[in-house]
Amino acid sequence: MPDRLMLLDTASLYFRAFYGLPDTIRRPDGTPVNAVRGLLDMIARLTTDYGATHLIACWDDDWRPQWRVDLIPTYKSHRVAEVVADAADVEVVPDALEAQIPLIRHVLDLAGIAVIGAAEHEADDVVGTYASHAELPVDVVTGDRDLFQVVDDARQVQVIYTARGMRNLEIVTDAVVVGKYRVLPEQYADYATLRGDASDGLPGVAGIGEKTAASLLGEYGTLESLLAAAADGAGGVSASVRSKLAAAADYLSVAPTVVKIVRDLRLPTLEEAGARLHPVDGDSRAELERLAVEWNLGSSVKRLLAAFDQR
Repeated sequence: MPDRLMLLDTASLYFRAFYGLPDTIRRPDGTPVNAVRGLLDMIARLTTDYGATHLIACWDDDWRPQWRVDLIPTYKSHRVAEVVADAADVEVVPDALEAQIPLIRHVLDLAGIAVIGAAEHEADDVVGTYASHAELPVDVVTGDRDLFQVVDDARQVQVIYTARGMRNLEIVTDAVVVGKYRVLPEQYADYATLRGDASDGLPGVAGIGEKTAASLLGEYGTLESLLAAAADGAGGVSASVRSKLAAAADYLSVAPTVVKIVRDLRLPTLEEAGARLHPVDGDSRAELERLAVEWNLGSSVKRLLAAFDQR
């Protein structure tokens, strides 16, 4: 089997598992385990179907980094449950899911899956760094279109997009991004900056929607070039667009830093992280099998172990 790296946007997947499976799936004491079971089933299927030899569960060490909030205070503000001084704010997470996250982390560790996060950064930044420097083909698994900016046919980086569910996975390549948005993957961050994104609290430029953003980037290539042309009276930018860009000047001076995924974090190498998949054996396998009974994870653990036994 040729080497192939799979990068999981882990929180995106366990949220999807939680909402995709009934919370009546519980351990005998009533604790819900639907997100745990769903995530394990996803990993078993994805690694098998897409031939992953290496796997990293990318983790949100900080789901709303302060440096991004300092630049755009509305960044993910609608998802804040509690503001915490000198620490990461508390995200709105259903109690029934919150109770499962420690077990998710424990099960991933027992299965030998590398879980990698970075201080003051989101999982997207971990994904972006590995995807940008990997020397093997990469599959990024996410329901977050922000990660379309890492798609790169030339480097064999694609996104397995889960937004429509595991039965309707979409493989996102350069052509798919162009077909959806009329911009190249490397233009996607500038496109999102101009268009805005309510799901992330990004206001965008008032009066510039998806079609106009795509058209402007099609003509000028990058946001930087567009702004330079707008500043130059002879740059060909219409008076209406110049006015809109000028009104959003403060936002545009900081938004690209917030929107663009970080690609240069200092992270463990694949070897250092233990990213290569391998059968689970010894005490770890025994503990997983025990948890499968105690926590009503039975068939999901069996499928995961069987998938990894093939490695």
